[in-house]
Amino acid sequence: MARNLVNLEGVSKSFDIRPLLDNVSLGISEGDRIGIVGRNGSGKSTLLRVMAAIEPPDNGRVTRTNDIRVGLLSQVDVADPSATVGDVVLGNKEKHEWAREPKIREIFDGLFGGHSDEFFNRKFIALSGGERRRVGLAKLLVSDVDLLLLDEPTNHLDVEGVAWLSRYLNQRRELAVAVITHDRWFLDAVTDRTWEVVNGAVEEYDGGYSAYVLSKAERLRQTSVLEGRRNMLIRKELAWLRRGAPARTSKPKFRVDAANELIASEPPPRDGTELLRFARNRLGNTVYELHHARICAGDKEILDDVYWNVGPGDRIGIVGINGAGKTTLLRTLVGEVKVAAGKLVKGVTVKPAFLTQHLSELDPKWRVIEAVEDVANRVELGNGKELSASQLCERLGFDRESQWTPVGDLSGGEKRRLQLTRLLMDSPNVLLLDEPTNDFDIETLTELEDLLDSYSGTILVISHDRYFLERVCDRFVGLLGDGQLRDLPRGVDQYLEQRESMIAKLNENEVPKKKISNAASQRQLKKDLVRVERQLEKIAERISLLLQAQEMAAFDPERLAEIDKELDTVRSDQAKLEEEWLGTTLALGN
Repeated sequence: MARNLVNLEGVSKSFDIRPLLDNVSLGISEGDRIGIVGRNGSGKSTLLRVMAAIEPPDNGRVTRTNDIRVGLLSQVDVADPSATVGDVVLGNKEKHEWAREPKIREIFDGLFGGHSDEFFNRKFIALSGGERRRVGLAKLLVSDVDLLLLDEPTNHLDVEGVAWLSRYLNQRRELAVAVITHDRWFLDAVTDRTWEVVNGAVEEYDGGYSAYVLSKAERLRQTSVLEGRRNMLIRKELAWLRRGAPARTSKPKFRVDAANELIASEPPPRDGTELLRFARNRLGNTVYELHHARICAGDKEILDDVYWNVGPGDRIGIVGINGAGKTTLLRTLVGEVKVAAGKLVKGVTVKPAFLTQHLSELDPKWRVIEAVEDVANRVELGNGKELSASQLCERLGFDRESQWTPVGDLSGGEKRRLQLTRLLMDSPNVLLLDEPTNDFDIETLTELEDLLDSYSGTILVISHDRYFLERVCDRFVGLLGDGQLRDLPRGVDQYLEQRESMIAKLNENEVPKKKISNAASQRQLKKDLVRVERQLEKIAERISLLLQAQEMAAFDPERLAEIDKELDTVRSDQAKLEEEWLGTTLALGN
């Protein structure tokens, strides 16, 4: 029987006057895989912190097995400003202590593509958001824990990183995992139970994200039927009271319609033929065409001799390794970057909207609805459908009340939603979206997908959210960092296969080079070791002489200061040589 790790009994937790958790009782046992979903601000992160004993509950009790080891990955990656990557991940462990452990090497290979000394010597504070997230994950995964509490572990990870993390966690079935993420593909791949945090309660469902959606829909259907019955009973009671006692001799009969089946048929999310017809009428036959194009980012070549056609109504997902040039490709299409060679053809009727990762500043004094109506009052989606500014705000997570919130009071994710809303209000016929799902909760993502289903223009999307890509896009292209743009008929799966094949070939090509140069390398390392040892001997003799001179100059302050200064310099040189000696010795040992 699985051992129980953490129990919450009647736990409540509030911030200000708003209850986030209200009389919550639940538990986690060995091997549990739990996905935690809910709107932003519903209390998901608070629930993890309570389980990790970082936040005490206001009421109720949290119990843990005595020897349980809990690891928490929070949304904010912090460390001492002077700490290196090696300090954060490995602490005081020496290289020879961890380099022989297969588990640690597997984690470094999966998250960092290896374990180069150059990367581990970098300052943590200088890392990008994606690199910090990988370092935080590595620190947690190399630790020996029983329960992993992960708060948005897939933030800033690319498609490859998310796929590797899901494989790794599925191999470590002895670990209990509770994860908050908006990446629905990851939830399906890793979890087998779902907790939904809503209105202070935690609703439990069996299965991953897909099973949760079906179960929740069935619950809502049953609830609506029960609600209808309750309303009928109330109306019946009111009618009974109005009629008075004589009417009670006859019992009125009420007819309740049978509930519709949950899913009678599953229509496609969008009528592709109808949307394509509308797109062609509005856009014409040409959107973007690249002819033998060479695209560069500064001095770095991104793509060379590329031919690519983007047509009306196309929905294209762009995947690729970090730094491959996905964003540069979109910037080229909208004219922010000029092609270095070849030609870019843009359709006459094209009216693009480009959602970048770095959003322009909004006027903090605006209200949300004012910021949207500043662009337009109504937006046309196509096929005769249109929405008012207020309706579009609601579709993207701003209810009637929050539409009057000052822009300056919005969170980063809310500002991103607002910027996307403003872009859509301008009625573009081509959408270029660079990581549009960052900081969105699952409900907002679902609304955005539903909105894009009825959008009849062309869509180009860069995203690490695999579920979103496969839900919104019909075609995929990949950038693998080799100057080519590849069509991917089988989507993200084909991209991951090609990446694995490319990495395997690179490793195969490196092996012969290592074998050829191994003997010469070993000879050079031995020479270096002899040289360093001789220098260390000379420095040791020099230090000995300086120490003797220090004793003799005990009553001569000026001479003593000179000797101390020289001694510091020599000892610094000694420390550098000792580091070089250690590195050379380890290299010879490998």
